[in-house]
Amino acid sequence: MSNLFDLLVAGLATGAIYALVAVGFTLLWQTSQTINFAQGEFVMLPAFLMLAAMHAGAPFWLAIILGILLSMLLLGLAFKMLLVDPMLRHGVLPLAIATMALAIGLKEAVKQFFSAEASPFPSIVPTGDVSILGHAVSLQSIGVLVLAILAVFGLTALLNRTSLGHQMQAAAQNPTVARIIGVPVERMILLTFLINAFLVALASLLITPIYLAKFTSGEVLGQAAFIAAIVGGFNQVRGAIAGGLLIGVLDNLAAAYVSTQYRAAVPMIFLIAVILFRPQGLLGRAEERTV
Repeated sequence: MSNLFDLLVAGLATGAIYALVAVGFTLLWQTSQTINFAQGEFVMLPAFLMLAAMHAGAPFWLAIILGILLSMLLLGLAFKMLLVDPMLRHGVLPLAIATMALAIGLKEAVKQFFSAEASPFPSIVPTGDVSILGHAVSLQSIGVLVLAILAVFGLTALLNRTSLGHQMQAAAQNPTVARIIGVPVERMILLTFLINAFLVALASLLITPIYLAKFTSGEVLGQAAFIAAIVGGFNQVRGAIAGGLLIGVLDNLAAAYVSTQYRAAVPMIFLIAVILFRPQGLLGRAEERTV
């Protein structure tokens, strides 16, 4: 039971990070019909930006601020202006292929200009264990879970309880009507890209101390978050959150009770089952599109 409790806590912590990244998938799809297959590499890059700042002499807290700001500039503003806007005119498929190419380019650039070896990364949460209900639980897992939940609640409050959030939702649901009633649709779409960049930078800050800074880490993260977004519902933020937590727990339990070699197969099997029996996702809503 103690081992199961530890696995659940660690799975929820990992799943919370998957949820952050999956929410980014969902937001970009809702507002601009963008599927970003470089999302995993977007999580990988901010950690290396922060490490580069620290190697240049910046203290950790300043490196975090610089890393987040650079991420929002490069992975938010530049990504939208230089890749998404030009490619989206040609359709969703060319844009998807372009993001795949971007993923390869980012991975190779980090490997070439920073390091091909895994690098340690400092943690913003304390290490050690704490006793909960008689079980020793990692403080790092608890800290990661709490920070990720706070970020998700903050985003949910922004979307549902503020005028800005209502404008973002209006721009996502019906851009034409939103423009008629005076919503600055393009500005709302840009804000969504900036929010996604902030979320991936936060996810990078939380998960890199656990799995180290590696140029290949984006592959697993991107795949897990993409599966989470589909399982939960690609058109619902709450679905992405639920899918992330569920995939995180499934992944940890599969590694412990099935096999570490086949741990990735269990979420895949679950994904196939969801697609077959509930294509819109567990919490998603069915959509009809004109072809």
